[in-house]
Amino acid sequence: MASVHESLYFNPMMTNGVVHANVFGTKDWVSPYKISVLSLLYEMTSSSKITLPERRRLNKLILPLQQSSDVSLGHFLKTVGECCSETAYSVKIRLHEMVNGELRDMDCFFSTLPTPFTAFDSEAYKTSVVGLFMRHMLLAYNKLSFSQVYKLYKSLQHYYHNNDPKPTEGHMCSMAMAVDDCDMDLTSTEDTVGDRLDRDDKDNFLDQSEIGHEITPSRGPLSQKQAEYFLARQAYLLKNDECKALKPALLQEELNNMLKFNPDFAEAHYLNYLNSIRVQDIFLSTHSLLHYFDRLILSGSEGKSNGEEGYGRNLRYATLNLASLHCRFGHYQQAALVLQEAIRIAQESNDHVCLQHCLSWLYTLEQMKGCDSTVLTEDSVKMAVHFCLPYLASLGIQSLVQQGTRQGKTAHKLMDALKDTDILHWKHSLSELIEISLAQTTSIWRMYGKSTMALQQAQLLLHMSSLEPVNYGVQQNNTEPFNVALCHLAELHAEQGLYGAASDILQHLKDQFPAHTQHAKLWMLCDLKIQFERHMIEGKYNLAEQLITSISALNKTEGLFRKVQVLKVLNRTTEAYSILQRLHMHCEKTKCTETVIRVMLSTAELHWESNGFSTALPLLFQALALARQHHLQSLASETLLHLTFTQLMLGVPEKALLVLHEAIEPVLAHGALVDKGRALLLAARCQMAVAGFRPDSQGQAADLQVAVSAVEMLNEAAAYFTKLNCKEHLREVHYLQAQLYNSLGQTSQRNKSAMLFRLLDQELRSPALPLSMRL
Repeated sequence: MASVHESLYFNPMMTNGVVHANVFGTKDWVSPYKISVLSLLYEMTSSSKITLPERRRLNKLILPLQQSSDVSLGHFLKTVGECCSETAYSVKIRLHEMVNGELRDMDCFFSTLPTPFTAFDSEAYKTSVVGLFMRHMLLAYNKLSFSQVYKLYKSLQHYYHNNDPKPTEGHMCSMAMAVDDCDMDLTSTEDTVGDRLDRDDKDNFLDQSEIGHEITPSRGPLSQKQAEYFLARQAYLLKNDECKALKPALLQEELNNMLKFNPDFAEAHYLNYLNSIRVQDIFLSTHSLLHYFDRLILSGSEGKSNGEEGYGRNLRYATLNLASLHCRFGHYQQAALVLQEAIRIAQESNDHVCLQHCLSWLYTLEQMKGCDSTVLTEDSVKMAVHFCLPYLASLGIQSLVQQGTRQGKTAHKLMDALKDTDILHWKHSLSELIEISLAQTTSIWRMYGKSTMALQQAQLLLHMSSLEPVNYGVQQNNTEPFNVALCHLAELHAEQGLYGAASDILQHLKDQFPAHTQHAKLWMLCDLKIQFERHMIEGKYNLAEQLITSISALNKTEGLFRKVQVLKVLNRTTEAYSILQRLHMHCEKTKCTETVIRVMLSTAELHWESNGFSTALPLLFQALALARQHHLQSLASETLLHLTFTQLMLGVPEKALLVLHEAIEPVLAHGALVDKGRALLLAARCQMAVAGFRPDSQGQAADLQVAVSAVEMLNEAAAYFTKLNCKEHLREVHYLQAQLYNSLGQTSQRNKSAMLFRLLDQELRSPALPLSMRL
């Protein structure tokens, strides 16, 4: 607060500590660029040669051209020329006449502009956007002194000649609008009224070689409308299509320039806060947020001190926003203290809406800390419904659904709750929450192991039309829910061996969510996980090991689990077991049930390597109970595969086959290709064991039909492993096929399988693991 009070005494835009309503000094002034816009408007209102499609395209340009900051003449003519080339050429000819004539030619142009109060049948009518703009320009021009008019005229000459000195009659219209790259970088000076010194005529004709390509435009103050337009546009793009907004460094530079002329412009501080969050700048985001509310408090000091408007309301929401900022950066203790202060202030002011927002952040904070916040969330939903706050009520229900997935609630109950929220969303046109609901539904089906339903929900989200109006050419698939859905699609395609399609999806994610954006971590982790799983399947363990550090940087838990997988295949059992123990304790504390089950399965696999199949059974039974309790079908099926293999190794293939029959159907319906191949390979081995066949025996198969069925399963498994380039499993399949064909007397097929086995064995250059040590 000290810096704010300090600015009261040194800011020339303040009088007696009160901010002027017009914080930019001159609200509107005439610049060379605006004379160009006026020339365009004059041609549109006076010319009858413009066709209706061209006029419609030009009408769409009017508001952006009026409100945007000044740009070079070449850029302006190019933009207009894309809509109507003849109009652009006429504008340039009119400017050429003014620049190469005398001062009175420019003055005559202003006198011939249509009067907004009399032009009833044109775009320049007083209530239109064009009419208001023309009126403001005429008033601003009429207020200029002779010396200021002269400076404006010299600036117009400088503005014109920096683009193209001489348009000739023989030039084509397209040639008149052609601008090279250096010209595009030159913009008009905006300090043309009373802010520039007189210059010699020779300064108006700068040699192009003296102007560097990287020179930035002049940094004069923007008018109020220009600044508001710029801030509104950038804030909209940051929310809806971040990759189309200015890059963080460039936007920071523009905001610094804006705040240099007016340090008390609150909206600029808020956009600075949003920009700082993009790059995770804790200090600058906090600094900008506090300054934003400081400026609002100062500008609203004449309002109610503790009512719905003015100082009290700004202070309450300033505290609430600060709490949310601490939550975003993981400062839970500071967030809790700030949130308590926000609750106290809201209670003193009897602001129920602010209290409801505080309650929403309170249960969110409890969830972030890993505590059970079900009761708080339910209370928040009830109060939000009572105060008719559908947005907060829906968020609360979605939060309850998310907690329900961790508590083992059945899928139909969760889907019913989401269905009720969807009705609320469509009733109130809450398109943002509709997207979140569909993305959450996709994640829930994926977690439950229903890949078909997850794929359907993701496609539904991607094909949904937004309820919000689209401005500035904004794309629709640019929010976090779309990012989540596309990541699920990439993983689903990769699981089926469609790595090309998964790569295309990830490339779209990279284009839509560049690395500097706030949601880029989602696709980065997804990409690394897909690469890791592919390398592990293909047996490229050294490449998979190189990805562990990057995965750990994005998600420490995922990184540790991947490290265990690599250590296990490298036979570093002791180190892998130590990490699994620590990971198990951490996941139980954070209630990450899925990872707990995966850790149990990995621990059981470590017991297999020491022939401890009986010691692995309790772990597998515990994992199966946990998976069924939380309705995690994919993990339950994987656990059943582990149980089947364990029982097969313990010498009870009949019971193993019964367990496998329960797991194989959901695996074939929803599982990944590698899981389908492993399940079919395991089923063939179980059938061979039940029939009394031993791969290392020289006798005939006990049952011819069983051998034929096992061969068919192995052929199907080989097709899956071939698509995935999984040579380790393919080597095992060909080995078993050769044994079966030998027992069936099919010599040619046996020789073919034996040859394929030999080729793979020579290529892998590593001894095959014993069949009793791997699934």
